[in-house]
Amino acid sequence: MHPRLSISAVSSWQWSLDDDLRFWSSAGIDHVGLSFRKLEEAGVERAVAAIADAGLRVSNIVELGWWKLADRARWSRQQDRLLQAVDIARVFGACLVLTTGPAGTLDWDAAADALQEAVDPVRDAARAAGVVVTIEPTGPLRLDLSFVTTFRDGIDLARRTDLAVCMEVNSCFAERDLAGSIVSGADVLAHVQVSDFVIGSLCTPDRAVPGDGDIPLGRILADVLATGYRGAFELEMVGPRIEAEGYEGAIRRSMAYLDQMLGDLEPAGRA
Repeated sequence: MHPRLSISAVSSWQWSLDDDLRFWSSAGIDHVGLSFRKLEEAGVERAVAAIADAGLRVSNIVELGWWKLADRARWSRQQDRLLQAVDIARVFGACLVLTTGPAGTLDWDAAADALQEAVDPVRDAARAAGVVVTIEPTGPLRLDLSFVTTFRDGIDLARRTDLAVCMEVNSCFAERDLAGSIVSGADVLAHVQVSDFVIGSLCTPDRAVPGDGDIPLGRILADVLATGYRGAFELEMVGPRIEAEGYEGAIRRSMAYLDQMLGDLEPAGRA
């Protein structure tokens, strides 16, 4: 398994953390992304101890919830949740991957201003703990999760809020001048999520095993590596194709494909 490759707990969406731990051990997976939802379901203190006991490297924590940016009365609950996640991320040297939440009645710039205010105490606590906080742009069909729907806008928002950005390849692979955006955003790019997509699908999420779809992953990952990016490439896939195949088979095939690709692109990075 290439040391830059990380396997997200989201890729086994319906499994519990205990299920994930058993599979990761049997599959030789030692670099993972955590789901905060699964940590809560397992009991955070017990979950953190189990992950530490397994000797796992942790690239990031996702499924952190989101703000209702137009409803300030609900901000404090999300802030408290994220502050707990900062403490966990500090233990493992992981980053946090956030979605902004919907804009509601706010226009884009007003939503960005609201996010900046809402995230301030989290960013300050994360900085003090040495934890990087990233914003993940989503696809335009997921405005329930985020008002940021392009990688380019994610870069702008990261700079505006003094955060970093997560590049979710499935959401941005068809954007104009993606290679240029990768270069221009290299200073704030802190995490990359990888999966595939079969053009023609009309549902979301409907991610595919890398190599099964139409995303030019080799070209995109090469562009990212050319900037000097040193973070993880995280397999994060969810949807009916993955459910139909089964998590174990889909993850094992993905690992083999991405291990080979990353080894070809960055042979010196292999441990």
